[in-house]
Amino acid sequence: METTRLTVVSNRLAIVVDREQDGRWTIKPGSGGLVTALGPVLRDRGGQWIGWLGSNLQGELDEAALRDLLARGSRETGYALKPVELDDEEIQKYYFGFSNEILWPLFHDLPSRCNFDPAYWTVYERVNAKFARVVAQNTDEKEDYVWVHDYQLILVAAHLKAMGVRRSTGFFLHIPFPPLDGFIRLPWRSQILNALLQYDLIGFQTVRDRRNFMDCVRMLLPQTRVVGHGHIARCLTPEREVLVGVFPISIDFRQFADTAASQEVQDQAWIIHANLPERQLILGVDRLDYTKGIPLRLQAFANALERYPELRGTITLVQVVVPSRAEVPEYETLKREIERLVGEINGRFTEVGWTPIHYIYRSLSRVELLAYYRTCEIALITPLKDGMNLVAKEFCACSIENNGVLILSEFAGAAAQLHNGALLVNPFDIRGVADAIHRACAMDTVSRQARMEKMRRSIQKHNIFHWVNAFLRTGIHKDLNQFPRVEFFVPKLAAPAI
Repeated sequence: METTRLTVVSNRLAIVVDREQDGRWTIKPGSGGLVTALGPVLRDRGGQWIGWLGSNLQGELDEAALRDLLARGSRETGYALKPVELDDEEIQKYYFGFSNEILWPLFHDLPSRCNFDPAYWTVYERVNAKFARVVAQNTDEKEDYVWVHDYQLILVAAHLKAMGVRRSTGFFLHIPFPPLDGFIRLPWRSQILNALLQYDLIGFQTVRDRRNFMDCVRMLLPQTRVVGHGHIARCLTPEREVLVGVFPISIDFRQFADTAASQEVQDQAWIIHANLPERQLILGVDRLDYTKGIPLRLQAFANALERYPELRGTITLVQVVVPSRAEVPEYETLKREIERLVGEINGRFTEVGWTPIHYIYRSLSRVELLAYYRTCEIALITPLKDGMNLVAKEFCACSIENNGVLILSEFAGAAAQLHNGALLVNPFDIRGVADAIHRACAMDTVSRQARMEKMRRSIQKHNIFHWVNAFLRTGIHKDLNQFPRVEFFVPKLAAPAI
């Protein structure tokens, strides 16, 4: 394999282009888990990232100004940025429609939330074809390994093949893959499975996800044989062989641990502690989404306060909700439900000098987030279902004193790796989660340290670089060392007057 460049393809670019109040356009780092995970890996290795800018800038930003912004973003990120432009209809029907009203709920075992609008599929196909054209224009058959990410872009390899474009391709699904009885509800199930089998390598977060995929292939594509049960299995179609593996994603452990120990984070942590003194802090950090189980978590916290009165006045739940899809009515309804529960619980249990829940509805800066990781003794991470959940790993990496306790949903992908140290819970079991909160608060120092040390060792060993190397070795028999760091250079451009 002569591959010398890594090309990452995802729904969103690693930067966000935004307009300030004074009318000037700026760039900001993307905040998604994929950017956090892959940014350090791709930086200064001569690679490139292909994706959508996150909004329709047509008619608002001229081409020259956009080029300048992208050049600046390339210098700051350390890799080339290649945008895919989407119009308003494509944003609505491909992104909000097929991706987030069909695939997202279906793959999280919530089919009742799906809207199987046929128009969504048409536009989903169109946008995936658009991504494939940008890939074809910016990559070379021998030079590039094209690594496509997540459920929004399942069809890219199929469209490349339909165009007669040969590329070495890999696909990684960051969210869960549903079991057969859920997947068969999808009207386009055969198209989705066949499109996945156009990649050379398909990666999943957990053994369970790969097993679900294999079951669907066996039942719905009888002409395809499934061979092997080890780390890497194979799907043998009438035309080709496809590798299928399990690659649990991770984080840059050292970067999180070192930054958590920095003076800036320590100063911010001291402020948090001073404002919420003499109590154990329990942290929940979630994007606003119905899969995160926030209402059930709040009910479990209230149940713990009700059944264990000794906890009152001694603990505070810091619940951070990061805004997401605010324009979607369902998410606005969820936000109102969360706020109602927070108000109800605080109104019921608040005492002089103590409020049970400290609620934050906004994005946190990196320093703020890591300061909360360091300050809070307990992390309460209870998604109804999650591909991995990197917050759990970030919390452990930042627990540099080894004094944290992780309460983790057994339906998060991270549970497979962290089960030896975390308190695993069923997020639907309100009393069970409440009992886990009580157990965490009462846990002695020796037990806390032993549990946290196990999890931190595991995350440090299986970090983001281990994840990438495992995928690349399987896909192209290379690892990151064969994509050496280079001096990434983009001609310096004058800041645009926009």
